[in-house]
Amino acid sequence: MQKESKDFLFKLLKTPSPTGFEQKIQRVVRARMEQYADFIETDYHGNVIVAKNPDAEIRVMLAGHCDQIGMMVTHITSDGFIYFGALGGIDTGVLEGAHVTIHAKKSSIDGVIGRKPIHLQKPEERGKSVSDINQLWIDIGAKDKKEASKQIEIGDSITFKLGVTELANDLVCSPGLDDKAGLFVAMEAFRLCAKSKLKVGLFSVSTVQEEVGLRGAKTSAYEIDPDVGIAIDVTHAGDNPGKGSTKAAPCNLNKGPTIARGPSVNPVVEAKLIQAAKKHKIPFQFQPSPRLLGNDSTAIQVARSGVASAAIGIPNRYMHTQVEVCSLKDLENAAKLLAEFIKGLGARSDFTPK
Repeated sequence: MQKESKDFLFKLLKTPSPTGFEQKIQRVVRARMEQYADFIETDYHGNVIVAKNPDAEIRVMLAGHCDQIGMMVTHITSDGFIYFGALGGIDTGVLEGAHVTIHAKKSSIDGVIGRKPIHLQKPEERGKSVSDINQLWIDIGAKDKKEASKQIEIGDSITFKLGVTELANDLVCSPGLDDKAGLFVAMEAFRLCAKSKLKVGLFSVSTVQEEVGLRGAKTSAYEIDPDVGIAIDVTHAGDNPGKGSTKAAPCNLNKGPTIARGPSVNPVVEAKLIQAAKKHKIPFQFQPSPRLLGNDSTAIQVARSGVASAAIGIPNRYMHTQVEVCSLKDLENAAKLLAEFIKGLGARSDFTPK
């Protein structure tokens, strides 16, 4: 991966974007993409839409959601401890002992999620994690409520402490790879297309509030009214001891992005994605999904009178934890696949299943 692109990815990963609080990361997206776009628009919902050749008859939408799972301050105790609620699908099993950051209006405040030491636990408590988020608290070191309240307010957002760890074999570890990996791919594919004479209009969208109901994809797809809509999101990797069913389709890091198959996917778009991958020797894996996918493609598919939808997956280990792991090679290949797919479309391409 080229240095400029890698720097952009890492900047995304180090920028907080809990669901409903995406403004900071959207500023990063706009700053990066203004050099490549014919125009950039931020809608009332907070989606950032980056467009090239917008007046073309055929319109293609790429969607990567910028919001990450997080938490929100709900209560400050008299002795300065902070209780919180979930923003999105938080796994309470990984919260105890976690380093977190509270994103207050004036500054970011570091804290830790505490738990009762094992020495003080009753025998029946030992070996069990807390399943009720209301039993967990954040310690920022405040001596009392008055001191804590000078730094934070009820309703402030919280994330795991952000940062990137580079692992062996082109792997990276960070909170929020779901779905800053997909956001990166949507924008990187746009960059790869920027100097080409496209025969279609391209709209790469940094969507908001995916983690609470695919909300940004619904509103941005309605506005863009695309012919083709492709969501890029992480998908569960199976190349680790926590892979689950041995009967699931293989999904390995460094083996390429996945191309989804099933009712969420238009068969013409699926075929063209596979064709582009094979023609340009881009590795890929299949992601069979007999049910509707739980990503932005499901919302895009039924926008207005219907959209030819598809989904590209980035294999991800340990999803919705503070140590998500993805492959830089998979991100790079996903962007190349989408760019070649888009460059290969004609001005009168037909996506009607026949």
